[in-house]
Amino acid sequence: MVDDRSVTLELAARHEWPEFTRQLQEAFAVAVIEQFGALSDGPIPSEDDVQRSLAAPGAVVHHVVSGGERVGGAVVTIDPVTQCNSLDFFFVAVGAHGRGLGLAAWRAIERHYPQTRVWQTHTPYFERRNIHFYVNKCGFKIVEYFSDRHPDPHQPDGDGDPSHGGPPHGGFFKFEKLAMPA
Repeated sequence: MVDDRSVTLELAARHEWPEFTRQLQEAFAVAVIEQFGALSDGPIPSEDDVQRSLAAPGAVVHHVVSGGERVGGAVVTIDPVTQCNSLDFFFVAVGAHGRGLGLAAWRAIERHYPQTRVWQTHTPYFERRNIHFYVNKCGFKIVEYFSDRHPDPHQPDGDGDPSHGGPPHGGFFKFEKLAMPA
C-alpha cells in the first residue's frame, strides 16, 4: 500500500487537458463496460462534459502523482467564500488500481484544501466501487439520489445526470462530507 504523504497533487496545465481527458475517459470506461458491456454513445464522460468542467469558474485541475509518476487526476471546484467545494471528476489511471492510490489521493486533496467546510461529489448508481470508496473509505454520506423521477435541479437537461458520465436516466448519488475542524 502507498504511504499517504507520498501521493501529491500537481496542477495540470491547459495544454495537458487533452491527455488528462483521455485518461479520465479511459478510467471511467472500465466500470461502464463491466456493467453494460460496451460504450454505446462514445466516451464517458463526453468531451463536452469534461471540457465544461475543466473550464468552469473556480475549477482546478490536478494530476495525482506517486513516485514521480502521474497516476490519476482530479477536477475540483473551489468556492473561496462558502468553502463548499466539489469534487467534479476523480480517477486513478487504468493499471494503477489496487495500490491504495485513490484514498491517498483523496487525502492529498483534503490536505491541499484545508479551509473546506463541505465537500460534495456524485457517482452513478451502478458504480458500487465508487459508492464503497466514498462512503466507507473517505467518510462521505449519501445525501440525495437523482433520477428521471427526481432530477437534479442544477442540471439543465433535467435527466438526473450531473454531467459525470454514465448512461442517461440511470441515476446518480450525491455525496457530502463535512470537513474535520483543524
